[in-house]
Amino acid sequence: MEGAELIIQEIQRAAEQKVQYILNEARGEAEKIKEEARKRAEVQAEWILRKARTQAEIEKQRIIANAKLEVRKKKLAVQEELIREVLSALRERLSSLPDEEYFETLVKLAREGVEELGLQEVMVSSNGRTLELISGRLNEFSSKIGARVILGEPLNTIGGIVVSDPVGKIRVDNTFESRIERMESELRAEIAKALFG
Repeated sequence: MEGAELIIQEIQRAAEQKVQYILNEARGEAEKIKEEARKRAEVQAEWILRKARTQAEIEKQRIIANAKLEVRKKKLAVQEELIREVLSALRERLSSLPDEEYFETLVKLAREGVEELGLQEVMVSSNGRTLELISGRLNEFSSKIGARVILGEPLNTIGGIVVSDPVGKIRVDNTFESRIERMESELRAEIAKALFG
């Protein structure tokens, strides 16, 4: 029996060694698989983090760009409003010039119109106040502009003058509104420079 027991013990010992070997191999393989999975997870996590950082940076830049654009829009809106206020004040100032200063301004504007038309007789049109002022000093006005003057119909204008041929077909519009309109981009640039540097 002793021989059979020895054989059984030997088989058990060999089986035990085989089990230990298989277990060690399995543990080693499991560790290897775990290590590979950990490395893949780290690589994937790093990739996800890089992607998230890139997206966050893109979003940050977009938000900053939008904020800058919004600030610029608001700044331009404020500048535009201030420019409009200055132009409005200019119109108000022009519409309420003292008579003597206004008369000299009208002479200058009418002279420009006469020179442009090249006529010896012109018709002048403007608002009621202007036509009254010219009418009261018609001879002086005609003499200063170098042409015979016919008074035209009243216009809806804050001031200035329209000079035309006697029939009104060819005309030079030197009303304050038209001059401001023609010079608006220049005026805006000057106003912006004065207000904002």
